[in-house]
Order: sequence, then structure tokens, then C-alpha cells
Amino acid sequence: MFKEIYRKSIDLAGHKNSKFFLGFISFIESFIFPIPPDVFIIPMTIAKRTEWLKIALIATIGSVLGACLGYFIGYVFFNEIGIKIFELYGVDNTNFLKDKVSSDGGIIAWITLLAIAGFTPVPFKLLTITSGFVHFNFFYFALVSLLTRGFRFFLIAFLIGNFGPAMKKIIEKRLVTLSIIISVILVIVAYFVYNFLVEFKL
Repeated sequence: MFKEIYRKSIDLAGHKNSKFFLGFISFIESFIFPIPPDVFIIPMTIAKRTEWLKIALIATIGSVLGACLGYFIGYVFFNEIGIKIFELYGVDNTNFLKDKVSSDGGIIAWITLLAIAGFTPVPFKLLTITSGFVHFNFFYFALVSLLTRGFRFFLIAFLIGNFGPAMKKIIEKRLVTLSIIISVILVIVAYFVYNFLVEFKL
């Protein structure tokens, strides 16, 4: 099923309304859809290299808005909708998550998970829904989602838009490694910012 969805996603990337589809796919991918927006971003940017900035912006806005909806689903409708989405991805045990985020260092641990999921192929949707379920701080959630998803999409679009199709294979091979490195950097920065906010009670 996922291979068929992937193939159709590639076809839609060449459609005249591809930007609308990109925004829509980026939106629903953040809480349920299995195919990442990169599948659209790469061929769209190859075809319209001068529009890489617009393409990345559309993907980022759609993804963050979708993440907020995923948070809302987890916060309000986890038992009715969230669990069904988790089951779709083979996850059937989420009770440990509240203890995880409420334990010592839980907030930093959760920011770490969000950063990794936002910037890598780890299912971002599961973290958006779970963040609402555990009532994770919404400001931190939205900020991390914006930074990680935005950086990922802008990086891909920039590389393709400025260096062409030759970057496609490199991105596909090295994106995960690069994503993890950048995620670790973001987590370290988030840790110091969080400690600063706590210390000065901002």
C-alpha cells in the first residue's frame, strides 16, 4: 500500500497544482500520512529551481500547522483518534509516555525526541500526537517543530535549487546522518535555553 502511495506522490509532484498538494501533504503527514514531504520537495525543486524558497516555505507552514493539529488530537481526542493512528503504525503501548515526560529531565528528553523526529525519517506524527497526549508545553512543541521541520525542508530545497539534480542522490544517502548531527546541535541549544528560562523564571 505504501509503495502505491509513494508512486502517486511522485506523480502529483509534477501536477500543475503541485504547490497545493505539497502544502496538503505536508499538513497531513504531521499527524497521519506515511509519506514525507521530501518526496514532493525534491522533484518540485528540480523542476522549478528558482522557486526553492517558496517550495520550502509551503512545506514548512503546512507541516507545522499539521503538527499543531496532531497535538490537538493527542490532547483532546487521543483515545478516540490518536490510538487508531498509533495502531496504524504498529504502536499499541503509550502509557509509559506520561511518566517519561514528567520524570527528571523529561522536558529535555522530549525536546530531543521531537528534534530527531522533526528532522529525520522517524515518524514525526507519533510525536506530535503524543506531545498533546502528555500535555507537553505547547510553546516548546511549536518552536521545536518549526525549527526542525523548517531547517530540514529549507536545506533540501536550497541544495536542490542551487546545485541541481546531482544533489538528489547525495541528499537521499546522507540526509539521515546530517539530520542526526543537526538535531543533536539543536537539542544542546534547547537545553541551554531551557535552563536559562528556568533560572530566570521567564
